[in-house]
Amino acid sequence: MSVVEQARRARDAAAELAVATRTVKDAALVAMADALVARTPEILAANETDLAAGREAGLSAAVLDRLALDAGRVAGIADALRQMAALPDPVGEVVRGSTLPNGLELRQIRVPFGVVGIIYEARPNVTVDAAGICLKSGNAALLRGSSSAAHSNAALVAVLRDAVAGAGLPADAVQLLDASSRDSVKELMRARGLVDVLIPRGGASLIRTVVEESTVPVIETGVGNCHVYVDAAADVAKAVAVTLNAKTQRLSTCNTAESLLVHAGIADAFLPPVLAALAEAGVTVHGSPEVAAYSAAVVPATEEDYATEYLSADISVAVVDSLDAAVAHIRRFGTGHTEAILTDSASAARDFVARVDAAAVMVNASTRFTDGGEFGFGAEIGISTQKLHARGPMGLPELTSTKYVVTGDGHLR
Repeated sequence: MSVVEQARRARDAAAELAVATRTVKDAALVAMADALVARTPEILAANETDLAAGREAGLSAAVLDRLALDAGRVAGIADALRQMAALPDPVGEVVRGSTLPNGLELRQIRVPFGVVGIIYEARPNVTVDAAGICLKSGNAALLRGSSSAAHSNAALVAVLRDAVAGAGLPADAVQLLDASSRDSVKELMRARGLVDVLIPRGGASLIRTVVEESTVPVIETGVGNCHVYVDAAADVAKAVAVTLNAKTQRLSTCNTAESLLVHAGIADAFLPPVLAALAEAGVTVHGSPEVAAYSAAVVPATEEDYATEYLSADISVAVVDSLDAAVAHIRRFGTGHTEAILTDSASAARDFVARVDAAAVMVNASTRFTDGGEFGFGAEIGISTQKLHARGPMGLPELTSTKYVVTGDGHLR
């Protein structure tokens, strides 16, 4: 089936979803979760096929980690759907309203986008998260995953479509596009008028291609070259713990810290313990000469290192003379995702928050908290690093648009 035909079917499904009640949508989400758990063995068998092919193809450990499913991960994905069912339905929410001087009643309400296309890489969990968040917000989902996860995604979508149909909603609310050819991506990006919005999730190259070549409106989810800045007034023990968590809690996520900036005034106290902790955790430090003076294990850092989203057991580290220098470094190399400051100085924290341009700014907390679930939004569709419509974790409200409803009593202008 062509992408155009799938988009047309999604548009028909979206028309039904737009008027579905919360009760029906939530029942579908719970049915999807139950089906995932019940059919875990067939999902894991499909996933093992992808993993075996990935290992043979020489995929990196980070990519294989993103690709891998086990019973625990499937259960966690299912739980996210159940949590989503418990969240308020954004559709129909009154954003603002008033009675105009002429007596007209004006309301701005949330409505679904319609058809949402998602292009993503090697993360089967995104298949379920995207399908669920689209359904809850009244949108039909066109999913285009990577060929490396083709078997996993096909198994997941088969389970989800059966559950959605069993709950009384159109199965075409969730559709998977062919991942064996790049033509499906090109067709999806050109399906303006059939697809309402496109969301890319993946590496810099994928996102750049979609943003630059799509005729369908795009919500950009950005690369995460996230920084931790340790200020002169930081608590050393807390700073070591937060840095270690930000880097090592899970290496392959976009909110993992990839760069560490250390104020010169605290370098002597902070760098020895943090370098030891990173080394013990198996992290390779790519550091400036000032950093290398504290450990022979430090690899000399290049300009490219400071600009890299590693998604691996690597981190770039530099010593800066001031908060101003840290902000300048972040402006040069940051990607607008998440930046953190560790400090006991309220004025330094205020200055950093005001001057750093990012979707999320952490004060004395790990960058790993930039996440829809951690923010209480439920499953997210991605972290938006753009500045129009949505920025930061994209939960249910961010998957809606609005329309104005004007009610009169025979009013004439």
